[in-house]
Amino acid sequence: MDQAKIEKAVLSIIEAIGEDPKREGLVGTPRRIAEMYAELFEGVGLDPREELAVSFEEGHQEMVILKDIPFFSMCEHHLLPFFGVVHIGYIPNGPVVGASKLARVVEVLSRRPQLQERLTTQIAEAIREAVRPDGVAVIIQAEHMCMTIRGVKKPGSNIITSATRGLFRSKAATRAEFLSLVQGR
Repeated sequence: MDQAKIEKAVLSIIEAIGEDPKREGLVGTPRRIAEMYAELFEGVGLDPREELAVSFEEGHQEMVILKDIPFFSMCEHHLLPFFGVVHIGYIPNGPVVGASKLARVVEVLSRRPQLQERLTTQIAEAIREAVRPDGVAVIIQAEHMCMTIRGVKKPGSNIITSATRGLFRSKAATRAEFLSLVQGR
């Protein structure tokens, strides 16, 4: 990441909005934003499947769910945050992966300019490709600051997206079980 280039761009933005970049409160802002962007976009160029490389042969063939994984991402249309929770379910066809590895996949993919719909699909595909389960399902529920603080200004609105693969797509009962467990019923 080219932090110097980000600093220069932020300096230009400060000037473009009519502020004085030498004002005490703004002097370090370009550097702070460059450091923040390095953190917020640290997933750019990383392969989330590498997070799933370690697995365990447990013989477990029933649904595994990790729910309420918090995440933050940046909408690529406005570079404003969206945030919420991810629920992941998969049915092993052999090895299982550690729960933290699923959360790391979410972290890698959310730490780049994103669309919620793409993020949902990318999480499902990374798990499908790396773990080769009999099925995988992903649900994301998120609030988007581009809808909250600008434009339509509707705080509390949530977008829900889903992606299903394998048995979660082909078997209504499997999909219903996942939804029931995620919703706590």
